[in-house]
Amino acid sequence: MHQQITHKAFNIIVIVAALGYFVDVYDLILFSIVRVPSLKDLGLSGEELTTTGINLLNIQMIGMLLGGIIWGILGDKKGRLSVLFLTILLYSLANICNGFVQNLTQYFVCRFLAGLGLAGELGIGITLVSEVMSKEKRGVGTTIVSGIGIAGAVGGFLVADLFDWRVAYFVGGGLGLVLLFLRISMYESGMFSKLKESKVHRGNFLSLFSSKERFVKYIKCILIGVPVWFVIGVLVTLAPEFASIKGLNVVGTILGGKAVMYHYVGASIGAFLTGIISQYLKSRKKALLISLFTLSLTMMWYFFATGVSDTLFYFILFLIGIPNGYWSVFVVTASEQFGTNLRATATTTIPNFVRGATVAVTTAFNYFKSGSFGILGAGISVGIIVMALAFYSSFTLEESYHKDLDYYED
Repeated sequence: MHQQITHKAFNIIVIVAALGYFVDVYDLILFSIVRVPSLKDLGLSGEELTTTGINLLNIQMIGMLLGGIIWGILGDKKGRLSVLFLTILLYSLANICNGFVQNLTQYFVCRFLAGLGLAGELGIGITLVSEVMSKEKRGVGTTIVSGIGIAGAVGGFLVADLFDWRVAYFVGGGLGLVLLFLRISMYESGMFSKLKESKVHRGNFLSLFSSKERFVKYIKCILIGVPVWFVIGVLVTLAPEFASIKGLNVVGTILGGKAVMYHYVGASIGAFLTGIISQYLKSRKKALLISLFTLSLTMMWYFFATGVSDTLFYFILFLIGIPNGYWSVFVVTASEQFGTNLRATATTTIPNFVRGATVAVTTAFNYFKSGSFGILGAGISVGIIVMALAFYSSFTLEESYHKDLDYYED
């Protein structure tokens, strides 16, 4: 059986994809929150907490980059539903195992496997939602997925604040396993079922680069999403450093965990708002450009908020999160740019390549910071670059709001 086109915003596929993305974000943020207590429990201290933490994040990112390609290809070759099942199962079991680790080797293996599994959930989920919903409603469905999913960061902070780090990992894994029971009521995309009956090639990752038009479109989609992870990876993660006397001289102490929580509360609200704007204007491009413009303004306030109180600084982080919630429209836009035989591959790899681009962004940030720019100058410089590229890509990308997705790439 396969799911026919539906006009209902709330359906089983949207619900499962949204809850799956909730657990996805929960796990992505959870390690940043429990990094110090978990590594201290394993006997690390001092500089080891930072270097080992970075290495664990990197191994998870490698898993996500590889997983993005693997799950995307399998999603186009074998089906959206079966791959969604496998991704949820893998990261759920990896999370549960993570709660039992006794040494660093086990921790590294669990983070790699978790990254591998997490890489496919969002892209496959959005692909499935886009294909089973009408073109008038698919933006609503994907907005629900992203809005609920991003709130997983808040859930991760609250659980980690209330319970031991091992319990926090168990909770994430348990939530994922519960989703597998809901999967029983889901059906495969009708577009993919039709695709299986054709002789067209499916899931050829290299074909994204074989055509200049497709390649340029693919790169533009990635560049549109990079500011999201510039904000998360630099402005939010390093909020304590920016707030210090070397940066903005904020009055009071800024805690990393609280900075993440306040930002993601704003991002969850922003995901819904951006989706509503896109539906009201009947345009993905206009919604993206409005978000990028608003994000630029809130980032300027962040960079020039010298001497403010810690309360106001947390509020600024919350405000930045609202336009940064354009991730919801960004992902559905990426999904709408490619034909059915490449859609899962593109939609799964693009968000993970955006996350991977964080390495290039932080490297550029460190380069500027080590010179005469300082932490503020480095943040402003890299911010201008990523925002300029995102604006250009949004302006020149094809409008896809009314696009019929039932077609194949050559």
